[in-house]
Amino acid sequence: MRTFALKTAVNGVALWLAAIALPDIRLGEQAPELSNRLITIVLVAIVFGVVNAVMKPMLTLFSLPMIVVTLGLFTIVVNAILLAVTAAIAGALGLDFYVDSFFWSAIIGALIISFVSMLLNTLVKDERSRADRAGRGGGVR
Repeated sequence: MRTFALKTAVNGVALWLAAIALPDIRLGEQAPELSNRLITIVLVAIVFGVVNAVMKPMLTLFSLPMIVVTLGLFTIVVNAILLAVTAAIAGALGLDFYVDSFFWSAIIGALIISFVSMLLNTLVKDERSRADRAGRGGGVR
């Protein structure tokens, strides 16, 4: 449960920063209060996590030839597709999350989300490994 909450928080921060950086990505802007915006961000992060868990393996498998030919750069397009699907599902659920333009907004948004998620996951992993070492007596012997 703790891992799910951490991944959702990381996704939420990454989505929020992409929405701040790009004017064509909007996340929770119509909510009048901060608490409503945070709830929207968390719900969109959950949708994004589910979309990534369900669709990313299939999309990666089907696009494997393109990924190999482009030396991995096509994964950016796969991530942009996942971001656009998340926006479509969030819109269907009545959540305030929009990606206006697929090509530039979704691709640059996918890059921002990937970079921020990678950075935050590294920081969270380091904190967890330090806590694990401290809990197991992993000090100097």
